[in-house]
Amino acid sequence: MFYIYPLSRVMWISVSEPAFGLGNYALLFTSPAVQRILVTTARICAITSLLTLVLGYVVAYAMVHVGEGHRQWMLFCVLLTFWLSVLVRAFAWVMILRPEGPINAALLGLGLVTQPLALVRNETGVVIGMVHYMLPYAVLPLYANMQGIDRRLVAAARGLGATPFTAFRRVFLPLNMPGIVGAGLLVFVFSLGFYITPAILGGGRTTMIAEYIGIQVLTTLRWGLATMLASTLLITVFLMLAIMSRFVSLRRLFGAA
Repeated sequence: MFYIYPLSRVMWISVSEPAFGLGNYALLFTSPAVQRILVTTARICAITSLLTLVLGYVVAYAMVHVGEGHRQWMLFCVLLTFWLSVLVRAFAWVMILRPEGPINAALLGLGLVTQPLALVRNETGVVIGMVHYMLPYAVLPLYANMQGIDRRLVAAARGLGATPFTAFRRVFLPLNMPGIVGAGLLVFVFSLGFYITPAILGGGRTTMIAEYIGIQVLTTLRWGLATMLASTLLITVFLMLAIMSRFVSLRRLFGAA
């Protein structure tokens, strides 16, 4: 009741404010500002998901193939990131990526650039911060899936004459595909709701849908538009979860099985 009632109220306001009907939802197709926010959000989430998936796959693959001692330390480092506040991470990245930060100082010192790179208060900074936060959410599902793959199948492929790359591409990767799809969709779904990281690292120049909803609620008081975007985001997440359930068990992915 406490979960469904507030959501139903949000969806009701989306079709009743300022007038009853689907006028707010029509803005998805007629408002350039809304469309720009949606395109920006989709682009950043897609880039974040791709980069996170690549980096997460490398880490998970290494965790599966190292010794038990190294695996425990790697798993500890992955889980350690959950102890850090998203607010602390965002401000830390501002310090690191700013023009006077260590990254630009190192690039200038090595002579690789002649002037500081714009790494913060734009989409680049937002993507870096989001990838850093979402990396554990990609590593853990991928690692769990890889742990369930029988290593003897890859060894059998090698014994039949396959090269290491061929054995990986023809045997290991197809068996790992449910984990890849599940981790990718999980990261994408979680990325849709990012608020603090884009607000701080974007510096007001890169606005995603969650921040835009906050502006409509707290500043412009356009509750109809805000609840319409929130409802659209909610429906999109449910559709993504429905697609995910066709490739991987949601109960196992979220730790319920």
